[in-house]
Amino acid sequence: MLKRSKMAAFLVAALGISGVSFASDKANNSNLFSEKELQTAAKIRDAALKDNLSYKILESLTTEVGPRMAGTPADARAVAWAEAKFKELGFDKIWKEPVTFPSWKRGVEKAEILTPFPQPLLITALGNSIATPVNGLSAEVVQFATYKDLVAAAPEMVRGKIVFINHKMQTAQDYGKVQPGRSKGASEAARKGAVAIVIRSVGTDSHRFPHTGVMNYEPDAAKIPAAAMSNSDADLLTRMMMRGAPVTLKLELGSSAGEMLTSYNVIGEMTGTELPNEYVVIGGHLDSWDLGTGTIDDGAGCAMTMAAAESIKRMGVKPRRSVRVVLFANEEQGLFGGKAYAKAHQDQLGQIQAAAEADSGQGPVIQLSSYVLPQALLAVKQMQTVMAPLGVQAGDNDAYPGPDMGDLKMAGAASFGLNLKSDDYFDYHHTPDDTFDKIEPARINQATAAYAVFAWMAAQAPMSFGSGSPALKGKKAEH
Repeated sequence: MLKRSKMAAFLVAALGISGVSFASDKANNSNLFSEKELQTAAKIRDAALKDNLSYKILESLTTEVGPRMAGTPADARAVAWAEAKFKELGFDKIWKEPVTFPSWKRGVEKAEILTPFPQPLLITALGNSIATPVNGLSAEVVQFATYKDLVAAAPEMVRGKIVFINHKMQTAQDYGKVQPGRSKGASEAARKGAVAIVIRSVGTDSHRFPHTGVMNYEPDAAKIPAAAMSNSDADLLTRMMMRGAPVTLKLELGSSAGEMLTSYNVIGEMTGTELPNEYVVIGGHLDSWDLGTGTIDDGAGCAMTMAAAESIKRMGVKPRRSVRVVLFANEEQGLFGGKAYAKAHQDQLGQIQAAAEADSGQGPVIQLSSYVLPQALLAVKQMQTVMAPLGVQAGDNDAYPGPDMGDLKMAGAASFGLNLKSDDYFDYHHTPDDTFDKIEPARINQATAAYAVFAWMAAQAPMSFGSGSPALKGKKAEH
């Protein structure tokens, strides 16, 4: 986590640069922004950096709605909140698009070590998990260091036992290595005859809060109960198993599948002047898990992108193209909102000028990457130049635009990654500790300023970034 004093000093330093010249030795190149456009972008940046609007929007969402798991009454309240907030912020157009998905309910969550040293554990069901029998189930624990070790194990090691995947996440960069145990571990354990699976939480904290998260049963395997335990309890279980005696665990989960439900992608648009039917799409996902208040994941992304678009309007300028903010439904349980948006707009792919989602915490933005045609890279470089006083570095041309926009990139949408500093993100995400007190205004203000620059410059750009081009189609979006 960045220290508040360091971020404050960074903020003061960044605000002193709006007079810098952005003149280029290729000023006549039609792929470059004009000096006036770049100065406007700098003014938008500086105004957004000083403003606390995203902080205020996030406070409103987490206080007035709170946790908003897809399909719950709170999810419906979040949709109504988003419509009202877009209206309050002065967006030109506001509408909803339906998203249908299978619902899931959590229920009771209990675990305890029965032998050799009886102790309670803190666990949480993984999304989509089935329930245990009414009075729970008890079995010996078998431990694996990683998901790959489980895959390699002989069935006789696992049959009749509770699998424990003890893969510790050290940094945010480990997410891709650890996550398969959460998403695919239950089915792999079931194929080998396990009665349940418990994983070490996918998180970098040492708090006694378990991290939930979605997992999906594979069609060729039986369904078994699946849960995550807190990292501190995983350490406890590990120490017990090191003593050599068999460890027996009792697990009780009341989770269950529900009916098919419908929520909504909520969309606000600031309409462009010359090309209003072409648009830059930014946003975050409106839903959250139910354990915390969905602050960092992903209320922050919703707030910073809403505030970024509003900051352009407040400067009294309108770009050539529209700026569209999409608050996606039910990202957490399977990217349902992002997939629905891509399907609903598949015939208008060429109208998407650029796409970028904020879903990695409160910031700051540390890098700008792109996924555009080569002839547009000079303009991308100018974007990064305007963001450079914010501490934003230049990235490569293979951007990850965010989970809800992965299908858009696959279809050939020009995409950008405003990569957020996430070294503390996995301390809180999917836990009861994802609450508003973790938000630092200077961090989210910086991220808002970066998104405001991106939205303005992408919408104002003198060229298309290439959406719909065969050269951009079919590239897998990797996180």
